[in-house]
Parts: sequence; structure tokens; C-alpha cells
Amino acid sequence: MKRLVALAAVVLLTACGGSKDPESAPSAAAPASGAHSGHLSAPPAEPLRAGERFQSLSMPASYTPKAPNGGTDEYRCFLVDPKLTSEAYLTGSQFLPQNADIVHHAIFFRIAPGSADEARRLDAGTPGDGWTCFGDSGVEGDTWVASWAPGANETLLAPDLGYQMPPGSLIVMQIHYNLLATGGPAGGADRSSIRLRLNDTTSAMTPLQTSLLPAPIELPCTPAESGPLCDRAAAVADVGKRFGEEIGGQADRLLRLCAKGAPPAAGPTQHCDRPVPGRSTVYAVAGHMHLLGRSIKIELNPGRPGAQTLLDVPRYNFDDQAIHPLAKPVVLQPGDTLRVTCTHDAALRGQLPQLKGTAPRYVVWGDGTSDEMCLGLVIMTPSA
Repeated sequence: MKRLVALAAVVLLTACGGSKDPESAPSAAAPASGAHSGHLSAPPAEPLRAGERFQSLSMPASYTPKAPNGGTDEYRCFLVDPKLTSEAYLTGSQFLPQNADIVHHAIFFRIAPGSADEARRLDAGTPGDGWTCFGDSGVEGDTWVASWAPGANETLLAPDLGYQMPPGSLIVMQIHYNLLATGGPAGGADRSSIRLRLNDTTSAMTPLQTSLLPAPIELPCTPAESGPLCDRAAAVADVGKRFGEEIGGQADRLLRLCAKGAPPAAGPTQHCDRPVPGRSTVYAVAGHMHLLGRSIKIELNPGRPGAQTLLDVPRYNFDDQAIHPLAKPVVLQPGDTLRVTCTHDAALRGQLPQLKGTAPRYVVWGDGTSDEMCLGLVIMTPSA
């Protein structure tokens, strides 16, 4: 099954404190003003550590997004070349959204040297800058190596941990543009950039990988709402119309994955259990939802002796997202279980400025800002 991404999806998110009762939490998911205003500048990066260097990469040119298929969201991929002539490790990154009013989130994929020509052909064969890319980058064998969402900044793990970057690797910048505030027309141009932290002394480095833990969203309309999209089948079809068959099929694929094919159990809280296939060590975790999110949690072996909570965000805030390093690395063993649990609140649709006026809908997994996600991210290294 293709990667369940969009971060939405994003290695990104952190607890923001406050009440542990999601029903009593205020509408913290809403930005203070505008679509996602107030994120144009970022704090200075931490000093370089031994063996590290910075390299800044920008989009090739300014781009004015246009949401396809009558929607209000565009996912656009831009190809950038770090011009690596020897192996390096990506040990940190700091994304700088140039037009933060329309940049919802960004994900960065490493393109292996063997797939570089495929990526260049895809870029050259698409009119304009970059290409449309709902889901992943659209390039075979891509690897998630960095991401950003509002509130995130560069977060560093141990200096000997990083993502491998072989010589000749390229990077795809996947940027999710949210045009909800304008109803779909362009909200201005954007030329965002990213500053990479690279370590060229690779002999003592341990490679990182990011595992994704998606869970279903089966959020019905509130009792006070009605409309054609309050029907689940109509809502699923609408996601497919806006984002294509691959994304439109995520809702039913997640039921097969997480509920073993059982019928949808509509409600605000959903979860998914995933078995751990092999020994590994977890260094950081994250979670991603959209504007209807109330809380998200990642647990290890829930209900079993020695159970641990790796991430607990009892009062989710879309505008406060940053990677969450663990105080102490956690070792996973084969046979362990990771669970991600999300709670969403359909009543926020009538409270948040960004969503007021949008059609009531049965909310399932979708790539749009008015759709939802429940995505846990686990940053780990395989262990011997």
C-alpha cells in the first residue's frame, strides 16, 4: 500500500499543554488570524556541531498555486539538487515558508541517485514549475527525510544520527498550499526554501528512518448539520474527485488495515494498532491532524505490562507543531505494538474562521485542509 502521507502530513508535532479533556478544550486548532499567518520568520539555527555544514536550497522560481478539481488545496512538488559529490548525512533542517499565509505544510523526500533521471523527466514533462503530487512525491523509491508544519523549527537529535544522502541524491520539496481563505483562487506567489544541516564525516553516523502510523477518521456530521456530504459514500467520493483515486481510497484502505475490514464505526475517536516487525530504537515521535483535531496519542503496547506513552497531546493546536524528541530512547522488540489514537470534533467546523461556510460533511482521511488526518510519526534507527 502506498505511503499514507499528506502533513500533513509532517515529522512535526508537539504537545501544547492545557486541559486533558478534549471536550472542554477551547478551539485551539485555529490560527489567530489569516490562514496560517505569523510563521514567516524562524528563530536562528543552533550552532553547527562537529563535521556539520549548512546548505540552503530554494524553490527554482516563484510559484503561484492553483487548486485543481474545484478544490482549495494544491500539493506541488519541486525538484532541488544539493549537488552532493560524496555521501553525507542529513542531521537537521529548517524550512522557511516565504508566503506563510498559503503554506499549510511541507515534506521533503530524498530521491536516490538511481531515480534521479525519473524525477527530472517528471519535472520536465509537466507544464510550469514542479508537478502536482498528492500523497508522496510520485517518484519510485522516495524516502521521507524532513518536514515542516506551523510552529515547527529545527529540532536536533544526537549528532551521530541522520538520514543518509548518497552522492547524486536529489530532494523533492512537496508543499501543500491551502487556498481555503480565498475559496480556491491563487493567494499570491511563493518561493520557500530550506536550510539543510549536513554532516560529511559519515563513518560514525547511524542512519535514521521515519515510520508512519495512520489511523482512520470516521467523523459524522453533528446532529445540527445536514447536507449531501453528510453521507459517508458521498464524502468519500468527493475526496476522490478532488485528489484522485489513490487518496480517495484511503478511507476504505485504513478500515481494512486497522479494523480488519469491519464496517465503519462512526465517532470522534479512532485508533490503529500496528505490529513492530523488528528490533529498533525510537528517538522522536510526532503526530498530525488538521483543524478538527482535539487530541492525539502514540502508545507502545497499550494494555500490556510495561506499556508506555510515547506522545500525548491532550489539547491539539495546529499552529503549535514541532518534533517531540523522547527524553530517553525507547527500544522496540518484534511482537510489540504501536497504537495511534486521535480525537476529532466536528463542532469546530462551525467555530473556526477557516471552516465557517464550508459544507457540512462526514469527514474521512483526505489531503485537504477541510478534510482530516490521524497520523503518528516515529523516528527510529534499526537495531542489530
